[in-house]
Amino acid sequence: MSIHKSLKLKNSLERPRSVLTRWERIERLLDEEKWREGDNVLGLPKVRTKYKIKSRRLAKREAAEAKKAEQEAEKAAKKKA
Repeated sequence: MSIHKSLKLKNSLERPRSVLTRWERIERLLDEEKWREGDNVLGLPKVRTKYKIKSRRLAKREAAEAKKAEQEAEKAAKKKA
């Protein structure tokens, strides 16, 4: 059976994946220097996925900085006019 279209999530592909392919795990292990060339590809150690979580405080700070930059740009435009 298929899922009814009203039950599907619109942003189902936008969230981070919790499972990595074998090649992605090997790339992460290479970056962390935990895997060497010639090691067995079966039975790889666990690799933590990288979540893109943005804190509320950071989001507020970025919004405030953007608003401040807009105000400064408006002031500069008024001075030139």
